Amino acid sequence: MPWGPFYEHVLGYWEESKKRPDEVLFLKYEELCREPKEQGRKLASFLGRSFPSTTDGSGGTDDDDEVEKVLWRSSFGRLKELEVNKYGAVGEQGLQLSHTIYFRKGTVGDWKNYLTLDMAQCIDQVTRVKLQGTGLSLDDF
Repeated sequence: MPWGPFYEHVLGYWEESKKRPDEVLFLKYEELCREPKEQGRKLASFLGRSFPSTTDGSGGTDDDDEVEKVLWRSSFGRLKELEVNKYGAVGEQGLQLSHTIYFRKGTVGDWKNYLTLDMAQCIDQVTRVKLQGTGLSLDDF
């Protein structure tokens, strides 16, 4: 990665989220995909912007519509289609990278279309070693 090794990059944020939980929120993409409303509420709360939660009588809450609006506005599909993400670029030290590199399919498990089982097992082993003792686990995805 142009910005440093993946593990050191992620672990830096992980460690800071433990030291300063009011300033650094650590979210996992897989959790966002698995439970978007819960994670959206968690993010809103972190930002000091909670959704009102009143029961509407049908078992849901009035804030469901508001949460859905926020989830749509920040959805992978919508963000991928924004002009700035289609045609923008970021760069430093002479390296220009198109914003499109940040958007593939947005599908959990898409790695299976690119990696062999042997490759995945090798990455899993390196990941376990790199994350050992940190309290961060990526095994449950």
